Amino acid sequence: MFYDLKLNDTKPVYLQIKDYIKSMILSGMLQKDIKLPSTRELSSILNVSRNTVIEAYKYLEDEGFVYTVRGRGFYVSNVEINRQDEWNFNWSSEFNSYAKLSEELDIVKSEPVWKRGMISFKSIAPDNSYFDVEEVKKAFLNRMALEGDKLLNYGYAKGYKPLIEYLMKYMEGKGVAKEGKDILITNGFTEAFDILLSSLTNSGDKIICENPTHNTAIKIMKLHGLNIEGVELDDDGINLEKLKNKITKDTKLAYLIPSYHNPTGIIMPPEKRIEVFNIFKEYNVPIIEDGFNEELRYSGSHVAPIAALCGKGNGVIYIGSFSKVLFPGLRIGWIMADKDLISVLESVKRSRNIHTSFIDQAILFEYLNGGNFEKYIKRVRKIYKEKYECAVKCAKKYIPNKKILGEGGLHIFLELSDEIDTRDVLSECMKKGVIFMPGDIFYTDGRGKNTLRLGFSRNSIEDIEKGFKIIGNVVKNMNMEVTK
Repeated sequence: MFYDLKLNDTKPVYLQIKDYIKSMILSGMLQKDIKLPSTRELSSILNVSRNTVIEAYKYLEDEGFVYTVRGRGFYVSNVEINRQDEWNFNWSSEFNSYAKLSEELDIVKSEPVWKRGMISFKSIAPDNSYFDVEEVKKAFLNRMALEGDKLLNYGYAKGYKPLIEYLMKYMEGKGVAKEGKDILITNGFTEAFDILLSSLTNSGDKIICENPTHNTAIKIMKLHGLNIEGVELDDDGINLEKLKNKITKDTKLAYLIPSYHNPTGIIMPPEKRIEVFNIFKEYNVPIIEDGFNEELRYSGSHVAPIAALCGKGNGVIYIGSFSKVLFPGLRIGWIMADKDLISVLESVKRSRNIHTSFIDQAILFEYLNGGNFEKYIKRVRKIYKEKYECAVKCAKKYIPNKKILGEGGLHIFLELSDEIDTRDVLSECMKKGVIFMPGDIFYTDGRGKNTLRLGFSRNSIEDIEKGFKIIGNVVKNMNMEVTK
């Protein structure tokens, strides 16, 4: 049977030998008290060094799968697995409403899937080919050399202190006052928003957001059983009159994405941010501000976040993340808010997952602290700006539309004629090798049937033009069918 073992380069050879023998024992192929081949014999069979086999046998002995008889060799231990009749449980009947709704709202499972060879405009994640892998390696080695023993142990729920201090200064650079504020490190935006809603809302509470808005946020709000009041957008952000009509004293929270709004890409201008801030202040409704893609500004001056308008006040909670511009795989985000609020959120965080990976936080801190982020952003802004300008140009040229939205970031948002259903467009485009994100998933009330979001970050200039042409031809044909 040992001739069946095919060794490869995927992991150390002694571990492959150990795992193979272990699997033979567990399957009953090697039973108790059977003598294993001598180390010399097995090394000859497998064409490996005798020391390699000795190492494998030692690991098996440590794990209790074999024992040694001095002077005679290694024997299989008495590993008993008394398998009983199969026990199959009907899990589908046990799922609670939360689990069922989670699956229902899971667009990864419900939306059409990319297949190899397709031009995909679904993603708005950064292009990993631009990542500073060498600088990340250096950051890892530097931090491990300095405090590797600490980073491999349990950390603190609040976060890695050097990273928190860095982010405090980073937020100051955006104009946000740090007095009376603190930061909690989270596993990206998703955990940050979920922790906030878990801590501040009850089922049935009313929350105001833009309509359309971030699909993940909609999912989390629905999972918390909130009464979602979506407010229509103008070309410069949330419609103020409709906001005034919907906000009431019993509104619990607001969720807003004022910069490079997902999915529309709109940037709310400074004067409108002031008006929005004052409306929520008047009604004493706290704002959760999603600092989505703020770093990907391609033109114009810096626009301060709404959190900056609050000064030393605490009515605005800011969620930040580098996931859409830098290393999504690290899954690091943060909440900046009132100190007392952060103290409670820290306890909620600790009760769920103890802490966000300290190694990941330390690597990110070392990378950021070395000035690498500024260099990276400066470089990718030029690349993404070119792709953004190409996307806007091609959308205008090839795709019949009522409106193109998007002032930066990694996507644009299109509104087609009212008679066109982008689900039908998507179905036809997929036959031609193009996939995108239909806009209806971003709406709180089932609207948006004639809208679509086109992410361009991972596409070449050539594929943007080629893909947009295909989408445009499908839309043109559908327009012709409608007008017949």
